[in-house]
Amino acid sequence: MDAAVIAKGPDAGDQLRSLREWLTDAPELRGRVGAVERPPQPGTLGPVLETLAVALGPAGAVTAFATGLVAWLRTRRGDVHIKVTLPDRSSLELTAERVSGLDAGTVQQQVKDLADLLNRQQGEADGPGARELP
Repeated sequence: MDAAVIAKGPDAGDQLRSLREWLTDAPELRGRVGAVERPPQPGTLGPVLETLAVALGPAGAVTAFATGLVAWLRTRRGDVHIKVTLPDRSSLELTAERVSGLDAGTVQQQVKDLADLLNRQQGEADGPGARELP
């Protein structure tokens, strides 16, 4: 199962580059995080990073992704919006505002909840009745 990760806002490309660097530090995610770029607009230099594609195969990769994403969001300052979309088009949106001030127990629960949802989607990807993320 692959997850598509997009950022919203004027510095979305920079946020995705930072997140990609953060995620690929985890051994379970090395070689599993790709950049999807769109061609540059006329008169601008270079392609624009639009999406991160994360291959979530084994459970270890799912846990590493959930942990890495929440940990990265906790380091952000300002307004950061991230949307994770799964192949069945279900999605989950996270913002730095919602996680930056949380205590350790709450963060652990968020990571567990996100990993559980991703694992559930992974298990249902080949079967009927896939559920939409809340």
